Amino acid sequence: MLTLSVFGLRKAFASSLFAISLLILSSVAAQATTIKEVVSPGGITAWLVEDHLNPIITMRFAFKGGAALDPDDRLGLSRLAASLMDEGAGDLDSQAFQRVLEDRSITLRYDSGLDSFRGRLVTLTKHADTAFGLLHDSLTTPRFDAEPVERIRGQILSGLRQDEEDPQTQASRALFKHLYDGHPYSRPADGTLESVAAITQADLTAFTKRMLSKDALIVGVVGDVTPEALGPLLDKAFGALPETRNVGAVSDVKPNLDGSKLLIELDVPQSAILFADQGLKRADPEFYAAYVMNYVLGSGGFTSRLYTEVREKRGLAYSVGSYLYPFDHSALTLGQSGTQTARVQETIDVIRAEWKRFAEDGITSSELDDAKLYLTGSYPLRFTDSSGIAQMLVGLQQDNLGPSYFDDRNAFIDAVTAEDIKRVTARIIDENRLTFVIAGQTSGLKTQ
Repeated sequence: MLTLSVFGLRKAFASSLFAISLLILSSVAAQATTIKEVVSPGGITAWLVEDHLNPIITMRFAFKGGAALDPDDRLGLSRLAASLMDEGAGDLDSQAFQRVLEDRSITLRYDSGLDSFRGRLVTLTKHADTAFGLLHDSLTTPRFDAEPVERIRGQILSGLRQDEEDPQTQASRALFKHLYDGHPYSRPADGTLESVAAITQADLTAFTKRMLSKDALIVGVVGDVTPEALGPLLDKAFGALPETRNVGAVSDVKPNLDGSKLLIELDVPQSAILFADQGLKRADPEFYAAYVMNYVLGSGGFTSRLYTEVREKRGLAYSVGSYLYPFDHSALTLGQSGTQTARVQETIDVIRAEWKRFAEDGITSSELDDAKLYLTGSYPLRFTDSSGIAQMLVGLQQDNLGPSYFDDRNAFIDAVTAEDIKRVTARIIDENRLTFVIAGQTSGLKTQ
């Protein structure tokens, strides 16, 4: 006789309620989010989603190319520049600049990734002219005064010293060095103690002049602004940037997925496990099939195969999952887990076994249906935050997805078939290719 525990009943009931809520959300969906392409009088292009419920403008922007373009002897340059560009510009030193931001409730931040240098601006509509003017100054005349440079440099160096004992960071660095040895992706994006210490004010100034140009700019805006009002603001912020730039190119690269198991000895109670297999670039026609496939394999939270086998059935690890990472010049399927040192080898063995079983057996029809239901039904949840929507607008342009993507996206997911999953699994899931890095007390483990 089939019986269900109280926990099982509650879980089944919660899953049913969740499925119903997703269907209700889907009826609202992203179709209400209309993207307008705005071209300023000066020729700056931005994608805009108008929202006049609150008097706030949120803008995200990015320049193509990030830490991968840092000079070899100045690793961490883009990160240090990103941390300093709101620390004084034009006639305003760091304290004066920050005071204007605070007094008018303006948020201005920069950050850097491997493939892009990004910024975020949030302002009340009534302060838009001031906010976009401050953005202009931070882009074109950042001061990089000695006091903030040394203060921020000191914070970054302190973080890098802590990273030397952080198993997750050390595993990530070792994995990327192994996968991309000799390529810019192999280098630590945050830099090293030596490289960050060597960066000068002249390096920072040269970075902004070399990297920031109109031809590399992508802009997404959400909020209380019309296309007619946005155009002059775009020119105010970005109009003085050079039209083009002359920077080196980053070449496409295939990761060295050789099935290795690399060990990093650290005196920590919990070991970090990172693993990698082949991925797909965002423009690949089978990306949506890979996205659905990986939801079942490792990114589906409590329902994923990895979580069920590693965490739920055996209690081996505190966390486990896999994720698609489509970089501009390569692509990976990355996974992570963390566990006690004594359970590392068994955790790895289970991950390898599930990787192999997934490649051989594929997924069931119910898994495919459940994955598509969740991925389409949860999509509207991404449209509850203006900053998130603005970031998606930038991402759509970076990936050349077109302004109709919000309307079309769920149809792409729904169109994925079992045959598509089988085909893409054969491309990117291979237990013999699975490459591991373990950082922790590894003396009892064997390398491959």
